[in-house]
Amino acid sequence: MPTITVDHILDRALMGYDLSAAEGVVLLKQTQPEAIAAIRATADKLRQAQAGDIVTYIINRNINFTNICEQHCSFCAFRRDDGDDGAYWLDWTQIIEKSQDAVKRGATEICMQGGLNPQAQINGKSLSYYLKLVETIKQEFPQIHLHAFSPQEVQFIARIDGLKYADVISALRDTGVNSMPGTAAEVLDDQVRRVLCPEKIDTVTWLEIVSTAHKLGLYTTSTMLSGHIETPEQQIGHLEKLRSLQQNTINQRYPASITEFILLPFVGQEAPKSLRRKVGRDQPVLTDALLLGAVARIFLGNYIPNHQPSWVKLGLTGATEALTWGCNDLGGTLMEEHITTMAGAVGGTCMEVETLQTAIASLKRPYQQRDTLYQKI
Repeated sequence: MPTITVDHILDRALMGYDLSAAEGVVLLKQTQPEAIAAIRATADKLRQAQAGDIVTYIINRNINFTNICEQHCSFCAFRRDDGDDGAYWLDWTQIIEKSQDAVKRGATEICMQGGLNPQAQINGKSLSYYLKLVETIKQEFPQIHLHAFSPQEVQFIARIDGLKYADVISALRDTGVNSMPGTAAEVLDDQVRRVLCPEKIDTVTWLEIVSTAHKLGLYTTSTMLSGHIETPEQQIGHLEKLRSLQQNTINQRYPASITEFILLPFVGQEAPKSLRRKVGRDQPVLTDALLLGAVARIFLGNYIPNHQPSWVKLGLTGATEALTWGCNDLGGTLMEEHITTMAGAVGGTCMEVETLQTAIASLKRPYQQRDTLYQKI
């Protein structure tokens, strides 16, 4: 079998061909500076062709409404049991206050996710509680885009109430959810998931729920939690599943699709000791994250043109550098962030618009505010 060269792979990518899984793995395993520089340059060229030179950002607010959770993911420092020190569950007044603050500060989006709290029910129904969360915000602020509830939360509601995923998604959509975060994906490989998040939904279920959301008109994002126990082959397998999902969405002409890919490098400083020992470090390795982000652009860009680094996990300097490795979006202001911060991330919890703009301008690239669905504001 002929050797697959980096130059040949990159030339094919620049001509618009989709990479095979084997070609993606070859790129991820490069260690020579010249090869890595070529991958970076190719990702940047494809970014320019697929998304343009403008770097976008969004003014948004995170609301993590509870950290009480029935699951015990091995990477999570956010979750608590009810009654633990640091456990919290926001009431309706707190939800409204946080939403008011977001709107005052110019937010166009509220991103809302939380722990899987079995007590979060109204009249014995989990869905009723989640619909009340949505109504609390949308009745007061109908103009805000509500980006809410991961595939894991959809499965949780469906399991508790004995509902189909489509019924849960339709009810959330009809009450005011505008799009769904593609979180809880971690790595879409069940061998990894058995170690990392054994109680979470499996790969097939994650893909089914996201595809169902697209069928029902809800756009989603897509993510990967990287840099822990997964192999390059498993990383590429994850990207391949996302690409296949998006290709099917396009071929079936569903009314919605994946809007962006976000790489989430693992932060292990406060993770449980068993996983920290396996990983062997507390903070992400920037060089690894940049290379994986570049390969993700090359692998996914024909189908998912918007790529975003995480300034919370990489710090603003690292995230800004990622804009020269294939990313075209710098994410949101967030205003508050608990999940990654409690894991020990050093990037911060809030970013001012001017700070994002200054970071983008330092690359001599134009910046532009956008909404959740990448429409310019």
